[in-house]
Amino acid sequence: MIDEKKQQLQINLTPEMAEGKYANLAIIAHSSSEFVIDFVRTMPGMQKANVQSRIILTPEHAKRLLFALQDNMSKYEQQFGQVSLHGAPTPGSTLPMSFGGGQA
Repeated sequence: MIDEKKQQLQINLTPEMAEGKYANLAIIAHSSSEFVIDFVRTMPGMQKANVQSRIILTPEHAKRLLFALQDNMSKYEQQFGQVSLHGAPTPGSTLPMSFGGGQA
């Protein structure tokens, strides 16, 4: 007989990782086998910006992330109100994903 109990994944969050990194720009690229998301922090008046974190996902996991973000945004807006976008890309646009500035 197969044990049908699901094993629970234990996730470790180090103190350094728990501090997080601030990003106000995301640059997204993809190939047939992966999505690459670079999270960048830009500063006003600066011509250079550093990538704070790079995440590489399979297309399946990228789609799961998309759905999770949509679900969480819906829950957030139900609790705190509509989030308004000022000059940001609209759904379906071909512009780079930006949190407030920069170009891919």
